[in-house]
Amino acid sequence: MILHIVFGQSSIANLKAAFELDPQLEGEILCYEDDLAVGPLFILDTPDGRAARRDWWNAVQDITVPPPAEGEVVPPPEDPVRSLKARLREEEELVIWIWAGQNPTDVCGYFWLVSQLDRFSGRIHLIYLNNLPFLNEKNGVFYPTHLSQILPKEYLKAKKLAREVSLAEFELDGDEWRRLMNENAGVRLLEGGKKIRGEAATYYDKDLLAATGKEFAKASKSSSAVIGKMKYPVMDHYLNWRLKELVKEGKLEARGELKSLKDYEIRQPGGPAEAEAPAAAENA
Repeated sequence: MILHIVFGQSSIANLKAAFELDPQLEGEILCYEDDLAVGPLFILDTPDGRAARRDWWNAVQDITVPPPAEGEVVPPPEDPVRSLKARLREEEELVIWIWAGQNPTDVCGYFWLVSQLDRFSGRIHLIYLNNLPFLNEKNGVFYPTHLSQILPKEYLKAKKLAREVSLAEFELDGDEWRRLMNENAGVRLLEGGKKIRGEAATYYDKDLLAATGKEFAKASKSSSAVIGKMKYPVMDHYLNWRLKELVKEGKLEARGELKSLKDYEIRQPGGPAEAEAPAAAENA
């Protein structure tokens, strides 16, 4: 049996549709949704590291978790790969196909996963769509960066790329994951192949500031302008967090409730003064 692994819900639909075209491709799909291209990774292979990342995501998404009651012990987040490893031990015929598009989210997810599966070598396969041509709906050639861009019929070609992860890759790519954890950058960028470069959490701030004018406009307008110029778009949640941080630092002004990108407007500091309420009528 094949267990297909993808990183993010958007990768599921077309892969699932491809099963109907090729029964040999059919299998179960397991999706890991945490985007490891952003946020802290330090000691993520430990309960403390997973708790720190959970807390960061809660802060990014403005999720308030009530403090534990006196004497209550909050359990650490569960290891998301624990059940997968248990299945591999119990189901000896199970093989894994890891699907990765040429984008930092998928590549970081691959590094994270393969660093934990070395004991199952021979059963772990990778399909990495690295700078490979595919056909779009108009039969034009293009180079997808994400699995969601590939038509179901094109997965029949992609499956031929499946290959076992080698012993050398388990070692080298596992070392790369440990480097990423120790570096603990704010964002991770793909430079080509499987080469990841770390940058500070503020990396996109300059672009967000440049995309914001002197008149109030929806925060979503600035984030969309920045995403539109990216080869590998970053998630809205992350840019929303950065915009709100820029407001807190006084580098942007805002009006409205600082929730989703559509809930508030932003502008550069020192923009035109707000229109004042009409003066009271003069006394007769």
